[in-house]
Amino acid sequence: MTLKTFVAAIAIAVALPSYAAAARPALRDVPEIENALFAVAIADAVRDNCSSINARLVRALSFLRQIKAQANALGYSDDEIRNYVESDVEKARMRKKGKAFLAANGVNPDDPETFCTFGRAEIAKNSAIGALLRAN
Repeated sequence: MTLKTFVAAIAIAVALPSYAAAARPALRDVPEIENALFAVAIADAVRDNCSSINARLVRALSFLRQIKAQANALGYSDDEIRNYVESDVEKARMRKKGKAFLAANGVNPDDPETFCTFGRAEIAKNSAIGALLRAN
């Protein structure tokens, strides 16, 4: 199971009472949610493309639960979270954003070693991305 699948599973599995929808920005426009999910997506891309780096699955699962709880605390219902996470439009937007971010950080999609170099640097910095990864 990939981290992307975990994101969808957490949105469904950790059900809390739904809140009435109020005038709120789209989840993609809530930086603390968007940035956290972006870190998960980048970590997943590194893990998928670098055989010497794996995910810290327990940490990732805990992190995803925290993101969901934070979105709930901001008033977003489980359905709103699920729709955001499972949206093909949002997935495509996140992929495009991720490709640009990785390219800007020296990652070449045709060279797996560049994912490894990037991933090891993120692990060394203990960044939000690096905290979700471990080198073999």
